[in-house]
Amino acid sequence: MLEILTINTFSAKNCHLLSYFPCLLIALSITIEPLSKIESLNPKVILIVMSEEVSKSITAHHFAIRVYYEDTDAGGIVYYANYLKFFERARTEWLREIGINQAFFLQQNLGFVVRRVEMDNLASAKLDDLLAVSSTIVTLKRASLVFQQKITNQAKQVLCTANVRIACVDFSQHKPCAIPESILGAFKRVS
Repeated sequence: MLEILTINTFSAKNCHLLSYFPCLLIALSITIEPLSKIESLNPKVILIVMSEEVSKSITAHHFAIRVYYEDTDAGGIVYYANYLKFFERARTEWLREIGINQAFFLQQNLGFVVRRVEMDNLASAKLDDLLAVSSTIVTLKRASLVFQQKITNQAKQVLCTANVRIACVDFSQHKPCAIPESILGAFKRVS
């Protein structure tokens, strides 16, 4: 049986993993091979070593947004509150991509609401900038989750970061409720 082990860094603490032979070591920061090609080598264990940055990029969602005139203020830069809209669009598109139909759950009186936002504005975006919004789930609980999000420009400069706590709510009772298993499972696969 093929066993796949993933570790974020290779150190003395986890070097015992090399006792599994034959072992194929894949450094994801250098190359990514298709699993079928790797399996054809008949390893007993695949040891995947990756940096924290690479690990986060695999589970992160990326969404592109162009800055329009309506997004800017009188000074020609993005109005600070619009970064919240950009973060919301990115989260919504991620849900859509992992198969979560929010309209269906709204018909069941279930939805997600923002409970808390911590946002740092570090630099300004300007008209016509192409921005990238990356989103990662950093905390997943039974009735809530926390997204860590950041917006970067084409030069990869970080413009804005946010931690956004989202709660699942039963709208018929206006109270928090457990995230449905189907949604929770989808979140677990990407976090």
